Amino acid sequence: MKKIGLFFGSFNPVHVGHMIIAEFMAQHADVDKVWMIVSPQNPHKKKSSLAKDYDRLHMVKMAIGENHLLEASDIEFNLPQPSYTIDTLTYLKEKYPDKIFSLIMGGDNLATLHKWKNYELILEHHQILVYKRPSYELGTLQHHPNVQMFEAPLLSISASYIRKQLLQKQSIRYLVPEPVREAIETGNIYRKLLQG
Repeated sequence: MKKIGLFFGSFNPVHVGHMIIAEFMAQHADVDKVWMIVSPQNPHKKKSSLAKDYDRLHMVKMAIGENHLLEASDIEFNLPQPSYTIDTLTYLKEKYPDKIFSLIMGGDNLATLHKWKNYELILEHHQILVYKRPSYELGTLQHHPNVQMFEAPLLSISASYIRKQLLQKQSIRYLVPEPVREAIETGNIYRKLLQG
């Protein structure tokens, strides 16, 4: 049975911070591969600030390149919205009965996991691989037997900071993988921001 770590995100855009966490988990957690699952339009996020689903997926694929430990996934694009993690996990287990899925998340998400739909089922049936984040309390779930903590190298880069840089016509070099930077600067992914 192959073990897959699921790393969910808007990846709007994917940046080096995301890639460092994905690679760290692929190397240090008990998984064979990390799937970077691009979340479709979240009802709680303003649509205008979010690049198109397939543009974000394409950027993740470019960021991964030839790395066989990572894979970009659009699995949530065709699921009902909003996509709840428990529903995605149920779907994945049915579609890939030969794989074991665990969740990769930051400590900030672990602290609010008890508010997620059917979080008890997630905890009961899946490993939760948590990278600590400074200045976030982890809450009581950090002691759950299915929760494993990791000290991953973290960068305080956010996708919103990168979009702000674009809006201000500032460089995003080294903030995102180079193929992603080229795609953003030469393409139409964030055209509205770039036109400002």
